[in-house]
Amino acid sequence: MSRADAPVLVVAAAIVDDLHAPHLLLAARRHTPVDLAGRWEFPGGKVDPGETPVEALHREIREELGVTIALGPELAGPDAGTWRISDRYVLRLWPATIVSGTPVPLVEHDELRWLPVGDWLSVPWLDPDVPIVAALAAQAVEPEPSP
Repeated sequence: MSRADAPVLVVAAAIVDDLHAPHLLLAARRHTPVDLAGRWEFPGGKVDPGETPVEALHREIREELGVTIALGPELAGPDAGTWRISDRYVLRLWPATIVSGTPVPLVEHDELRWLPVGDWLSVPWLDPDVPIVAALAAQAVEPEPSP
């Protein structure tokens, strides 16, 4: 495969309230481009030349949400460790928690929503993100009801 044919690497964060026992997942609703508007996704973006994937992820989250994050272990996908999101793009994803700031939709999103465990698939995610949300949900534990 030539460099021109190589897939474009995109990075994203599954922002949760706790890396070890997540109960909340942050979803971001796109408002651009028009064909994706109203669908939900993980915040993130393309890796720029000269950046490592982790550097790109931290930059993208600062630009899109205005927060600083700490990363957990990468959630490897089924396609050589990545998640194929289109013919042209592959995604690497890390669970993350917010270290500083309060997330606000700054660039491509018009709404953010914290989804409780059990409701992580309750919004219309972008199609390629659905299996990733399902994989994350399979690892999450619903909290015990209060007595």
